Amino acid sequence: MSSTFIAILLLITFVLFIGYILKGGNLMIGFFVMAILWAVIGLVPFNTAIQKIFAEPATNYGATIIYIVFGSWFGRVLVESGIAPAISEATNKVGRKQPLLAAILVSLVTMFIFVSAYGVGSVIAIGVILLPIMLSVGVPRDIAATAFSMSIGAPMYINVVLYNQIKVFFPKASYDSHYLQFGIVAMIVQILAVVIFLFIFRKRINPANAEMNLEIIGAGTNNQAAINNVPKIAYIIPIVPVLMNMLFHWDAVPALTVATIIAMLLTGKMRHYKEFLNFMNGTIKQAISDIAGLVMFLMSLAMFTGAASLNASRFKPIFEAILPNSHLILAIALGILAPLALFRGPLHVWGAGAATAAVLSGTGLFNDPFLLPLLYVPTLMAVSVDITQSWNVWELDYMKVQSKDFLKYGVPVMWIVSIINEFLVYKFFG
Repeated sequence: MSSTFIAILLLITFVLFIGYILKGGNLMIGFFVMAILWAVIGLVPFNTAIQKIFAEPATNYGATIIYIVFGSWFGRVLVESGIAPAISEATNKVGRKQPLLAAILVSLVTMFIFVSAYGVGSVIAIGVILLPIMLSVGVPRDIAATAFSMSIGAPMYINVVLYNQIKVFFPKASYDSHYLQFGIVAMIVQILAVVIFLFIFRKRINPANAEMNLEIIGAGTNNQAAINNVPKIAYIIPIVPVLMNMLFHWDAVPALTVATIIAMLLTGKMRHYKEFLNFMNGTIKQAISDIAGLVMFLMSLAMFTGAASLNASRFKPIFEAILPNSHLILAIALGILAPLALFRGPLHVWGAGAATAAVLSGTGLFNDPFLLPLLYVPTLMAVSVDITQSWNVWELDYMKVQSKDFLKYGVPVMWIVSIINEFLVYKFFG
């Protein structure tokens, strides 16, 4: 069987896989089945498939899972210790008399918290605090939901937990000072877009509608006792892991661990040994529960990545024929095509784009430090405004917002952001 014919068969299964995703198919099952199909169609020897597709990719992913666990725990501690609610309450007080300022501050606080926090559990815990603040000053539900989601997506450029998830495709890339420079600039671009978005729709902000909107979502009240026990110095805790990396080049695990311990220390959770044990055990249990489904999904993704890597050489002639040699043209092209990341499409690395990422990396046409941010930009467009993203699904349900309204407001903003940030990818890594 010729290599070209095999490549065509692989591409056909890839297209069918995209269709399966668009119809709402289970991603974990989809990636596992694709790993088997690509092993069979690619004529991978049985023993090689067992070792290189189903064993090594999963076991080698262990380090990334550790990052995800510690990141999820840190996010849970931020919420349960009262730090995240306290930051939110302070934001509400500052912006109460100026609704637009309040909305912008909530967006900035959201970005600030998710520099290090991660996971659908953290988003839900923080969302039920911050979203009602936006509604309480008169921001419409659809505008608030869109701004909040894009504000979560912005710091994901430098969120070490998510970075280590995408690094599985590009193992030679590094979360170093050079990448951080790009990540910070890209994050600023996206959060500025959120600020401009809120400014454009400022005339829709109407405090008279606040009570009605809060009633629609059934917003609860914050735990005031927990908030009152948080000292002001604890407000800097969310950026401690990033500072540890930037200033001392610490790995994420010790950085997140130290930040978590400081958070518990400053909020009095370590005052009594038994209370400390209960708090620690409770937050760890909840944090791991938050990411259990994600971990299994990533295992199946790693297996498919292994299969795609073994078949990458078959695609090289095709990619050489269609891909531009210019880093600039490729970066701009992916900016323009960024919406293809939506609905787990071919530019979303945690969707059908897993094949795109694995194959591009495997061909060796471009280096990993360039390819990672190149595909990270459209992926983060999807993370920010895609209705298949788990926390976006929760948010739309919680805020009682229609999917079409969320997409109508979010996609144009993130499309512009993607084009700008792809140009930045070229400037930093091209």
